[in-house]
Amino acid sequence: MKDSLFDQPKEPNEKPQPAAKRNEMERIYTVSQVTSLIKTCLENTLPGRLTISGEISGFRKHSSGHCYFDIKDENAIIPSVMWKSDFGRLKFKPENGLAILAKGYVDIYPPQGKYQFYAESMQPAGVGALQLAFEQMKNKLQAEGLFEEEHKKPLPKYPFRIGILTSKSGAALHDIVDSIRNRWPVAKLLFYDVPVQGQGAAERIALAIRDVNKRNAALKLDILIVGRGGGSMEDLWAFNEEPVARAIFNSKIPVISAVGHEVDVTIADMVADARASTPTKAGVIAVPDINEVTSQIDNISNRIKTDTDSILTLSSQRLKTILAAAAFRNPLVIIQNRQQRLDEFENKITETTKTFVSNLKHLLHTYLEKILKIEPHRILADRRISLNNLQNRCEGAEKKILHIFNLKLTECASRLSGLNPKSVLQRGYSITTNKRTSALVKSLNDVEDADLIITELANENIIESRVNKK
Repeated sequence: MKDSLFDQPKEPNEKPQPAAKRNEMERIYTVSQVTSLIKTCLENTLPGRLTISGEISGFRKHSSGHCYFDIKDENAIIPSVMWKSDFGRLKFKPENGLAILAKGYVDIYPPQGKYQFYAESMQPAGVGALQLAFEQMKNKLQAEGLFEEEHKKPLPKYPFRIGILTSKSGAALHDIVDSIRNRWPVAKLLFYDVPVQGQGAAERIALAIRDVNKRNAALKLDILIVGRGGGSMEDLWAFNEEPVARAIFNSKIPVISAVGHEVDVTIADMVADARASTPTKAGVIAVPDINEVTSQIDNISNRIKTDTDSILTLSSQRLKTILAAAAFRNPLVIIQNRQQRLDEFENKITETTKTFVSNLKHLLHTYLEKILKIEPHRILADRRISLNNLQNRCEGAEKKILHIFNLKLTECASRLSGLNPKSVLQRGYSITTNKRTSALVKSLNDVEDADLIITELANENIIESRVNKK
């Protein structure tokens, strides 16, 4: 503009005024008015929207969610702002030193009297925003150890209850189901419908994974397959977001990630316990081939039969060998061998005893010679005197003891005589027994006609008679 912004507009036919008069009529502006004029000038001069290329510096995110940073190059810096609503749409995390292309507009911030750039969108320079966000999330989770093999759970060899978490409208569901049905028709499949792309899809997927784990005591799932069919990186983005990655990592059920095609690799693939390059291959990874399992069972059955036949044949041969042994052909050989060994032990003991006795005799003879040398006859004389005294005392005691025992014996004999059933015979009684039965005859029932009976009288007199009549 040729004229100054602060000059007053002149009327076409207005005559020039003297300098003193012109100064008296000069207008005074407030700070707010000047700021408003500058703001109007910027709005009329600069494009409504422009894209700035530069490097982020001094990035900080306020608790309100708004972000403040500078965009700089080698020669200049422009203060910048990104509101919370715009920042929430970014797929990557802005960092200091990151080269970006930011789209927005320039405006005045009146409270501080400075201009600043209001960024409405942003993308990394030289690399896609989604690719950068993918690398940032990958590096973050890798640093936390979420990709480590030690955290991955083994897949069950023969799963019978399999959960499939995907969209019911996608082809991935049919691919997974067909693959499992063709390979392992005995499996029971449980389907959980979730959106797999678009706003909020990641949160819905993560919520579904947590819900399945919470209810697995009733569901009893052996494996959970999470995935979708192919698409662009933006279509697959829900499986690159942090909520899904952490839900898969915290799942108690082994998770197979089946997202996209062969070349597609997502964060979910890296965290999952197993990765299937396509939904169809998820079924191949999840279940065995029933034909192979049947073949293995047949092979094992044949091996068991063959091994059993071999063991039976070998055992039969061993039995024949044992029966052909000398012990079974002549079992007395073992006893005879033992008897022979007993004879040998007896001979050995006899010889050992003879040697021992001979040694003892020799030792006794040696001691006898030693005793004779010490004149034992004197010691024997003293011992004889003592022995005679003891013998006399013993004889007196013995007679006394015998007398006492005789008295007791006489008393016991008298008692026994009184108890003797035969003592009544001396008083005229007799005892009759049946010779056939040797039983006492107490009544007519104790004898039969023609039985011989024996009647015992006193002084061991016996009468033998026959029963003629009862």
